[in-house]
Parts: sequence; C-alpha cells; structure tokens
Amino acid sequence: MKWLFSFLNSYGMPAMLLFILLEYACFPVSSEIVLPFCGALAARQGVFYPLLILLSAIAGLIGTTLCYGIGRIGGNALLERIMKRFPKTRLGLETSFTYFRKRGAQIVLLGRFIPLCRTYLGFVAGAMRLPLPVYLSYSFIGIFFWNALLCGLGYFLQDNWPMVTSWYTRYKNILLPVLAILLLFLISAKFGKKEGKSLPKKH
Repeated sequence: MKWLFSFLNSYGMPAMLLFILLEYACFPVSSEIVLPFCGALAARQGVFYPLLILLSAIAGLIGTTLCYGIGRIGGNALLERIMKRFPKTRLGLETSFTYFRKRGAQIVLLGRFIPLCRTYLGFVAGAMRLPLPVYLSYSFIGIFFWNALLCGLGYFLQDNWPMVTSWYTRYKNILLPVLAILLLFLISAKFGKKEGKSLPKKH
C-alpha cells in the first residue's frame, strides 16, 4: 500500500477523490484504509473538513452509481455469472440480496455500515430495479455519514490515523451495527417529527 499513500500524498485532493470513487465502484481499495488516510492528508493540506466530506460523498456517489448501472443493465443473470466466475463474490452478493429483500431501500442507506453488504449493494439495488432517484438519495446520505466517520477520524487524529485502522479492524463487528442502529434512530426521529408536524389539527 506504500505506492498508494505515495500517490495520494503527491497528487493531493484529485487523487483522494479518484480513489474514493474507485473504492465505491468496487475496485479492490479498502475504505477503512483509504478514507482515514485521506482525512489525515486533507488536514495537513488545510482542506476545510465539510468540503472534504461533501466532495468525497459526491465521488463515492458517482462510484456506486456505476455499480448500480451495471446491475440495472445486466440484472440477476449478470450477477449469477459474476458469482460463478468469481466465487469469492458469492457471499457478499447473497448477503446483499438477503438484506435488500428484508429492508428494501433502507438497506441502501444502512448498508454502508455493514461489511460485505456495502461492497455489492449497488449491483444488487440495480438488479432489483430500485428507482434511481431513491438509490441516489439514500446512497448519498449513507456515504456522507460513512465518509464523515472514517475521514473525520483521520482528519482530527492526523498522524495517528494508522491507530484508527487498527482499532476499527479489531472492533468493527461491534461498532458498525451500533452506528447503523444509531443512524436509523436519528433518521426515524427526524422523519417522525416531520410527519407529526404535517398532521392536520383536529377541531
């Protein structure tokens, strides 16, 4: 991974956004490593944190939309061929299908916090014909929070970002479900308030 860090360090923000896009487009680049490093590097270069998160979320959205497009065009038949050609993808794709059948569009948002699921979520959402506007809106929210978490850890810890990766790897099976539940609670509370305000008053 030294070449990757060297490349990111040399070309700055454009390189960071490129690799974030590629990670979300299912290239073999780990977000748990790239995002904290990008956060630390952005802090050293004086990049405004909210701007970093916004741009990284847009880059991630472009990447995952490519996967959605492939799934939408190829459908289940293409995913079956992928699983046969690359057996290691079977567990991730089948896990994503299972979650999608249970939760529908919600899993597009929460799936960013679920290992295996987030990698193949775009393909599955496309194959299941989830409407593009729904996919884009839910994906953007999930990507925004996921990037804010990992980039933020690197941004504010800077030189200690390798510790973040080590800590995350050790505790992710506990941390990610907790974060997903918390995020679902916050979103439900927000939409619940809006619905409550929109109810007509009884006379």
